[in-house]
Amino acid sequence: MRIDLNSDLGESYGSWSMGNDEQILPIVSSANIACGFHAGDPLHILKTLKQAAKLHINVGAHVSYPDLVGFGRRKMTLSYDELLADVLYQISALQGLAHVAGTRVSYVKPHGALYNTIATDLTQAQAVIDAILQFDADLTLVALAGSPLIDFAQKQGLTVVSEAFADRAYHDDGTLVSRREIGAVLHDAEIVAQRVLDMILKGGVESIEGNFTSIQADTICLHGDTMGAVQIAQIIRQKLEEQHIEVRAFTH
Repeated sequence: MRIDLNSDLGESYGSWSMGNDEQILPIVSSANIACGFHAGDPLHILKTLKQAAKLHINVGAHVSYPDLVGFGRRKMTLSYDELLADVLYQISALQGLAHVAGTRVSYVKPHGALYNTIATDLTQAQAVIDAILQFDADLTLVALAGSPLIDFAQKQGLTVVSEAFADRAYHDDGTLVSRREIGAVLHDAEIVAQRVLDMILKGGVESIEGNFTSIQADTICLHGDTMGAVQIAQIIRQKLEEQHIEVRAFTH
C-alpha cells in the first residue's frame, strides 16, 4: 500500500518568508512549487527546486490566478485566452528553472481560488486543460477528489490524480469547508494523522456534519504554512510508516 504526499512550497517572496520548505521537503514525495503569480520570487523558487532535485522529490507547477495581493485566493473572471496564456506562462517559467536545477515539472496543480473554481466551472477548466495539453500532454493534472473536473479532463486525454487534504474539514458531499467557516482547518496533529489513515484505509473521513464521507485520495496535501505544520507532517509520516504504508510519488 502506498500514498503520495504533496505540499505547497516555494512561496517566499522577497523579505517575506513563507512556509517551512526545508523541513517539509524530506517528508513529502511531491512539491507543488509556486510560479510567481500568487507567491514566490525567482530566487526562492529556484532554491526550492534545487532542494527538491537533491532529495529526488516530484515537482509540480502550482499555477494561480495573477493575484499576489490576495495570495491567489480571490476568484477572477478571466477570458479563455487570458487564463490559457497565464497558465502556459507559469508552467513554462517553472520548467525552465527546473531544468537549471536538475529536475523537471511532471504535473500541474492549480492553487487557491483557481483550484476551487475549475473543480466545477468547466469553462475556466477548459483553459487550464488546453494550456497543459499544448505545453506537454504528458503532464498530470492534480484535481479535487470527487469533482466534475476529473472526468472532464480525463475524457480529453489528461492523466488526473485525485487529491484530498489532510488538515481540511469536508462536508457530507465531499466538498471542502470554506476557510471562512469555523473548523475549516484542523490543527491537532493526532487527529489530522488519523484522518489521513482513514482516507487511505477506510476510503473517507468524518464530515463536519458528523457523517462518514467517501474520498478517493491518490495524493494527500500537507500544508506547510499553517500552525504546527511541520509537527503535523512529521506525525503523519510516522503513522504511515507504522502502518507500512509507503510514501511514494504518483508519477512513479
